[in-house]
Amino acid sequence: MNRKAIIFGIKGHILSKEEKILLKENKPWGIILFSRNVKNINQLSVLVNQIKKTLNDKNYPILIDQEGGKVCRLNNIFDYSFFSQDFFGNLFKENKNIFYSVYKIYIDQVCKILKETGININTVPVLDVRRKDAHKVIGTRSFSNNPDIVSYIGKLCVNFYKKNKIANVIKHIPGHGKASLDSHKNTPIIKAKKKELIKNDFKPFRFSNSLFAMTAHVILSEYDKKNTVTHSYVVIKKVIRGHIKFKGILISDDVSMKALKYTLEDNAIRALNSGCNLVLHCNGKLNEMRKLCKVIPRIDTFTEKKTSHFYKFLR
Repeated sequence: MNRKAIIFGIKGHILSKEEKILLKENKPWGIILFSRNVKNINQLSVLVNQIKKTLNDKNYPILIDQEGGKVCRLNNIFDYSFFSQDFFGNLFKENKNIFYSVYKIYIDQVCKILKETGININTVPVLDVRRKDAHKVIGTRSFSNNPDIVSYIGKLCVNFYKKNKIANVIKHIPGHGKASLDSHKNTPIIKAKKKELIKNDFKPFRFSNSLFAMTAHVILSEYDKKNTVTHSYVVIKKVIRGHIKFKGILISDDVSMKALKYTLEDNAIRALNSGCNLVLHCNGKLNEMRKLCKVIPRIDTFTEKKTSHFYKFLR
């Protein structure tokens, strides 16, 4: 499979001439969409079809970051901002039967739009456990401060999406909930002991059957004092692949975020060298995309094999 180990964001409602050329020449693994790419359902369908035709692949990976609550990319189609993961976590505690029915309806409706428009991967669920005194960047994006509730709803979420033939990206592995800084702007350092992390933060990610996971741009100082998870061979090998036993494709969070302290190209290569299978670049800036295309290698045999599993999943 002739793909570069990167997922790009694009700029607008249609592919520009320059974007088409870049995609044809470099063949990134996938494309991720944001609110800036969504005007209405017809426009979104045309855009997704345009991307797939450009790559000559009807099953080409198209991702979207549609969590609900404060992270809603489909609001120009339907306003999902009321339905945060926190909302469903609270509903679960109040009445499990009503929760189950409502949550299934919610996911089925999101999937209906995704399938109608040709999107085949959603970057949910957020499996970060909400922690006291943490930065609000996670907040209502978390199901709960109880790791058992996060684990239960997270598994249910993946199963509901699976029935709809939409793949998931669990995040932010192995846990962002205790971070006291926003990793979009700074590098969070989590000093919690290993026992605490294993008991709380790592638990929801264990044995997930999601095909994809996204790393947390946080430093877990008990494992690696210098590197964020995205750049830590130790954390990826011992925690994500070892303790958590995640067996799917590991995607870095956005390599242009301020939590990563090297150049854009170094951030990407370090992520791949540390054990990420794909790197994510979201802002759609063509000059940055061109720089990354020069240094990003083709996907390895593991990623190629797992990508084939994803294509079979879509059938």
